[in-house]
Amino acid sequence: MRIARFSIDGNVAFGAVEGDKQDELVLDIIKGIPFADYELSGTKVPLSKVRLLPPVLPNKVVAFGRNYAQHARELGNEVPEAPFAFFKPSTSVIGPGDQIQYPPFSQELHHEAELAVVIGRMCREVPRERVKDVVFGYTCANDVTARDVQKREKQWARAKGFDTSCPLGPWVETGLDLERANDLTVQLTVNGEQRQLGRTSEMIHSIEDLVVNISEAMTLLPGDVILTGTPAGVGPLNVGDEVAVTIEGIGTLTNKVVKRG
Repeated sequence: MRIARFSIDGNVAFGAVEGDKQDELVLDIIKGIPFADYELSGTKVPLSKVRLLPPVLPNKVVAFGRNYAQHARELGNEVPEAPFAFFKPSTSVIGPGDQIQYPPFSQELHHEAELAVVIGRMCREVPRERVKDVVFGYTCANDVTARDVQKREKQWARAKGFDTSCPLGPWVETGLDLERANDLTVQLTVNGEQRQLGRTSEMIHSIEDLVVNISEAMTLLPGDVILTGTPAGVGPLNVGDEVAVTIEGIGTLTNKVVKRG
């Protein structure tokens, strides 16, 4: 099931996305919230009549860096032996169609297409065999990075945590099992030109590895997001660019880059 979060007439709700053709998609409004008991209301609205929002509002976004060997090497970095985590704040999250604001303190903004894992229940110290039970679903992400800031500062809070640096969407796909999610095509285009193309099977550390690793240290909450790393091909974004992340079996997340007003 594809579950979207949206606004219509000033109200915010969740809905199940139905249909196959983009111009014919409808939302069956959900009674309740997807992380608890809920049911479909049977009240349906065309997707074209609503504004899609970030599919979740995470308490925290845990991102893993250098999880694709070719990406690590393209930036001149060593491939880490253990998962390498950092955080993006909730204020960095935007949804499909929202604008990525080019931060004024950077001259080198980069795109990074990633598979995002959405946690469905409160959990800690998750054993590997139970990871499937705590994953709610998957969505597309763009770990937008001020690369010049990342290079000159010893920690990445500003480089990767600035406002609008974490587009998520367009919805959460709950129908993928772990085996399938660990082998999906991830691609990114800028103004229609392909920049990144890889598969999640190329990840150094699998989805299970990442959930086990971070849950050893902290409690994960429903709606928390784990970014799993980006394949090779990262590169610059400029004001006016339209960047689109497409992940097999999920959908496409599109955002435009603007100058921060």
